[in-house]
Amino acid sequence: MDKKFIDLYQDYSKGHLGRREFLKKLAALAGSTAAGVALLPLIEKKYAQAQFVPEDEPRLQTGYIQYPGQTGEVRAYKAQPKENKKHAGVIVIHENKGLQPHIEDVARRVALEGYCAIAPDALSPLGGTPESVDDARSKMRELDREDTVKNFVAAVQYLKTHPQTTGKVGCMGFCWGGSMTNQVAVHAPDLTAAVPFYGGQPDPEQVPQIKASLLLQYAGLDDRINAGIPEFEKALKKAGVEYEMFMYEGAGHAFFNDSRAERYHEKAAQLAWKRTLAFFKEKLKT
Repeated sequence: MDKKFIDLYQDYSKGHLGRREFLKKLAALAGSTAAGVALLPLIEKKYAQAQFVPEDEPRLQTGYIQYPGQTGEVRAYKAQPKENKKHAGVIVIHENKGLQPHIEDVARRVALEGYCAIAPDALSPLGGTPESVDDARSKMRELDREDTVKNFVAAVQYLKTHPQTTGKVGCMGFCWGGSMTNQVAVHAPDLTAAVPFYGGQPDPEQVPQIKASLLLQYAGLDDRINAGIPEFEKALKKAGVEYEMFMYEGAGHAFFNDSRAERYHEKAAQLAWKRTLAFFKEKLKT
């Protein structure tokens, strides 16, 4: 099936297009309204298959949980192997659009590697992530930053003390979530490992508080975020924080998000994922 149909459906499913506009554009691509309607079930099936790990993956136990945070109960998506043994915990932090299906899929990918993964919804204090991506992005701007950081720090304690975990906890996040991952590293001394993807850096004076090992992933075509690297790296070296940094040349901001064709950079994403898994294996499983 032509990728343009999948891309159009993706825009619709993410709330970027209303149903009427979506059907109109689908009809134009297909040649007629009837052809578009006939293709719709096939497009929906193809889009569902595009997920890396299906929601009903038989090797995983998945669902939504709540844990106590600064603002009350925080809702999170949880995925873990079904096997009856303890696993290290990993927090997956979403972008600035709230908890979307892509991030839940990333949590399942992490769980398949042998971790207990949770993806908290930062918008829990405001009723949770709405269906519309635009509404979610708008609500994200209403969050109190200090309370939000504390809600994610609370996720570290939830996983550290969970009876199904080993007590070791890692954190990874993307874009807004990359910046939040850096903040979790600053404010959670019990965090073992952190992997911020193209995230805004903490203030230099905060860096000495970091106890976790860091794997920093940046995009070569991300000038705004990259501008903060020199000062951050200087502070990391001065504080003696263990870190490794990778720059993915030719890739732009959000290059890991395979649900956004205009951003996704397959080569960079696959390499970054390979490095992330190796890093977590070293820090969380030994």
